[in-house]
Amino acid sequence: MIEKDAFGFLLVIALMTIVVYVTRIVGYWLIGRFVIGPRLRRMLEALPGAVIAATVAPTLVHGGLRSLVALAATALVMIVIRRDFLAVFTGAAVAAAMFAVFP
Repeated sequence: MIEKDAFGFLLVIALMTIVVYVTRIVGYWLIGRFVIGPRLRRMLEALPGAVIAATVAPTLVHGGLRSLVALAATALVMIVIRRDFLAVFTGAAVAAAMFAVFP
């Protein structure tokens, strides 16, 4: 596709960029219209964790022992060090190592 129509490819990338930007701006605009009470605040604060859980859960169900070892490493780093980014990085690194060593 790119070889045949480089302009079309760039147009698609530009349109996708615009769509992502517009959805973010509209989200900020919409949330500015609401009074954020304690209940909504708790929901918004819990949302990132829910998104990560929804992303990881299918992999855990179908990933077997390798995925469980990566999850255990992630949980251990989060409990001991309490740094989100480091825990996610550790889990990804352990998962990559497990999948490389035990294909």
